[in-house]
Amino acid sequence: MGIGSMADIALAQMPSMSTSVPSDIAVAMLSKQLDMTQEMGADMIKAMEQSVNPGVGIHIDAYA
Repeated sequence: MGIGSMADIALAQMPSMSTSVPSDIAVAMLSKQLDMTQEMGADMIKAMEQSVNPGVGIHIDAYA
């Protein structure tokens, strides 16, 4: 079996694979992104809770 015939077989199977595999990959990527977003949100809440001291940041030169 030559390389050309193997490539033809692979190309023939691509349309059947294109319906489920990319959607599975997309779902996995979205799931990972959701997990990361939730973790970043929890970290942001923790950082905001620790910065409740009203005297911190009064003398910051924001125009420099």
